[in-house]
Amino acid sequence: MRHANITIYHNPRCSKSRETLKLIVEAGYEPNVIEYLQTPLDKPGLQALVKRLGIPVREMLRTGEEAYKALALGDANKTDEARLEAVLAHPILMNRPIVVTEKGACICRPPELVHALLP
Repeated sequence: MRHANITIYHNPRCSKSRETLKLIVEAGYEPNVIEYLQTPLDKPGLQALVKRLGIPVREMLRTGEEAYKALALGDANKTDEARLEAVLAHPILMNRPIVVTEKGACICRPPELVHALLP
C-alpha cells in the first residue's frame, strides 16, 4: 500500500461509501478512514470540510433523512449556519462519502469521482 494524504469520511453501511473506499484501496492507497457517525466532526472541522468542498452547506446534506425534513432544512430561509448546526447535532445528515486529498475534496457520488482526487 502506498501512503498518501487521503481521508475518506465513511459510513460502512452505505454502498457508495464502501465502493469508494474499495476504489481507493484497489488503486494501492491506504486512506485515513473516518467513520463520521462514530467520530463526528466538531464545528471547526465541519466548517473546514465545507470550505474545502467549496459548496454551501445545503449541498452536502442528505435530503432523504428524517432530520432534514423535521428541521425544514430545505427551507430557503435557513442559513448555512443553521444547517451547519443541524449537521453537528445529526451527523447522519452529512452526505457521504467525502474524500479529501491534496488535489481537493469531493462528495464521491458516484464513487468513480474519487479517481480525479487520487495522486
